[in-house]
Amino acid sequence: MKILVINAGSSSLKYQLINMETEEVVAKGTCERIGIDGGKLTHKAHGETFVVEQELPTHTDAISLVLKELVDEKAGVISSMDEIDAVGHRVVASGEAFKKTTLVSDEAMKKMDEIAELAPLHNPAAILGVNACRAVMPGKKMALVFDTSFHATMPEYAYLYAVDYDDYKKYQVRKYGAHGTSHKFVSQAAAEYLGKDPAELKIITCHLGNGSSISAVKGGKCIDTSMGFTPLAGVPMGTRSGDIDYAAVEFLCRKKGLSMAEGLNYLNKKCGMLGVSGVSSDFRDLAAAADGGNKRAQLALDMFAYSCKKYVGAYMAALGGLDVIVFTAGVGENTPSVRAGVVSGLEAFGVKLDYKKNQYKNDGAVHEISADDSAVKILVIPTNEELVIARETAALL
Repeated sequence: MKILVINAGSSSLKYQLINMETEEVVAKGTCERIGIDGGKLTHKAHGETFVVEQELPTHTDAISLVLKELVDEKAGVISSMDEIDAVGHRVVASGEAFKKTTLVSDEAMKKMDEIAELAPLHNPAAILGVNACRAVMPGKKMALVFDTSFHATMPEYAYLYAVDYDDYKKYQVRKYGAHGTSHKFVSQAAAEYLGKDPAELKIITCHLGNGSSISAVKGGKCIDTSMGFTPLAGVPMGTRSGDIDYAAVEFLCRKKGLSMAEGLNYLNKKCGMLGVSGVSSDFRDLAAAADGGNKRAQLALDMFAYSCKKYVGAYMAALGGLDVIVFTAGVGENTPSVRAGVVSGLEAFGVKLDYKKNQYKNDGAVHEISADDSAVKILVIPTNEELVIARETAALL
């Protein structure tokens, strides 16, 4: 069975074709500048990279070009579209309309339209990707795989906000979380690495990148997560503020003369590491600037690590103990100083880092970086959200 995984953005589209018998990625690529001048497809297969520069007015044009490359005489990896058994689509927010991976249908897409506003930067793009695939691949089985599904096991007292309960029921205002496919993959991979049944473990997964979230996983199920109604909540991120007093938001909007929409744009795109440091949203740039003596860059890094550490401490309490901490995603996998900053000071709780092991060079493997006498294992596990989407799609079929 071969599954095509699609992750559509507003002006981009990422894809992977995965052979589910071996779980090998046989081809992958990215379409850029969809709907913008200068469209480009970068396609990787057979150990080579193929670049096609072509205008891509719509997502349908992008999907058509992807399929053309997949069957191309030189760059292709299949003889026809018949070899693609199904398509799995990444969707950020499910709301309460979907609790698990769902087959694409007219009814499902109607619900998708209804909940698009829950993730205005992501869900409309996913809808474009699904509709484009349905137009180019009519009759092909497709699945909606939600970032939020893994968090659907949170208990009511964890996901509810203390707003009027009638308003929650009417408007579905509650915590949904994000990065669920990543948290699911690394928590399962941690159990596999340790040779344990997931049901036996209490795990905290730290998905740290330009967008970051932390989850508490007990017995293989999520019981809490740091992101909220939208991906804006939780720890400070590349350009997102993370948790903030709502009255401070109103105050800032009033002082800066911003509408509510403009205020949300400010919190999503101009705050976080970028806003504090004044340097960049990229942690590599922040680390370099901090090493060069930039105090605001160091402050941003310190704020990030401190916020993550507080969530780890809180989730240790929520879990009633802890067996494993997992770091993953771009920052979690590649920034030793951030990992050290997050766990530093947790020695009293049995969390001890081996600073030499923490300096490993990322080679795509699982790395254990806890000290030999640490009561809690500390692991770095490369995430693989696309594989989770493919697995979920295959399981549904």
